Parts: sequence; C-alpha cells; structure tokens
Amino acid sequence: MSDVGQSHAELVEAFRESMRHVAATVYAVTTTHAGQSYGILATAVSSLSFEPPSLLVCINRSASLHDPLERAERFCVNVLGMGNRDVAAQFMQPGGDRFGVGDWVEEHDVPVLASAQSSLVCGTVDRHSYGTHTIFIGELLAASHREDATPLTYFDRDYIDISQAPPHRPGD
Repeated sequence: MSDVGQSHAELVEAFRESMRHVAATVYAVTTTHAGQSYGILATAVSSLSFEPPSLLVCINRSASLHDPLERAERFCVNVLGMGNRDVAAQFMQPGGDRFGVGDWVEEHDVPVLASAQSSLVCGTVDRHSYGTHTIFIGELLAASHREDATPLTYFDRDYIDISQAPPHRPGD
C-alpha cells in the first residue's frame, strides 16, 4: 500500500472505499422546525461524554436535514434495529414522506421512533463547521432503550445482521 503520488481524487476515492468497509450502526436523525418534521439516515454519530451525557452528529450541509437542524433547538438520534429496515427504506426515498412508515411519536418536540433500538433526545449545545459537514453537539434530555433489538448495521453498501456472527470476545 503506497500513498506516494496519490492525487486528491485518488485519496478521496481510497478514503470512500475504506469507509465502506467499516461496519456502522444506522441512525435516523430527526428534528422539528416551524412545525414540520425532518429526518435523514446517518452513520456519523458518536457518543461524546458521560459528564454531561452528550453525543455528536455529523451532517452534510447539502442534506435536507441540515438547515432545519441548524435552526432547531433539539434533535433525536434514533438507533435503528433490524426490525426498522422499512423505516430505513422509507428514509432513503427522495421527496417522500419519511415519517409515513414506523411508529413515530413526539417527545420534547421532536419525532421519536417508538420501535427503535434506542432513542436519544438531545438539546443542541454547539455546532462546528468542518469541510462539507457541520458537527452538531447535543446534550442528552431523554433516552430510551429496548433490550430485545439488534442494531441495523451498514457494511459495504448493504445491511448486515451482526447477531448472526459468532461471538468473539477480545482475548479469546
């Protein structure tokens, strides 16, 4: 593997291909602005701190959620489970009613998927622009979790079921 002489375009493509081979949990990030619900699927979500409980979400500035989220005070990170594939498919439909599938409820003025593996409602406390994205930092306002759900996981342009993998513990 040599990085000598890679053009910017080659470097971007190598990065894109590398990231396709990193398994990632699928999230439906949602908010409400001016009485309308917005949401997109995302994989760039991470816990940030336990004190205070917080996380970050990275949203492309060209995404339909970006501008409403920029103006909103709250958002929800819905951790999708294998049973939420229909919600993921609906969120991928351009121009459709993203909230037309799934059991959506409103909590803290944002859409929350009742059947999600977990739902994390956050108040937006900071925003940082970097490259093509904005990093939104949210402090936790409410959280719920279902014990019986397996996360919907994205790997190499497809969903995979990690519950089918044999268990392996570090050190085994």
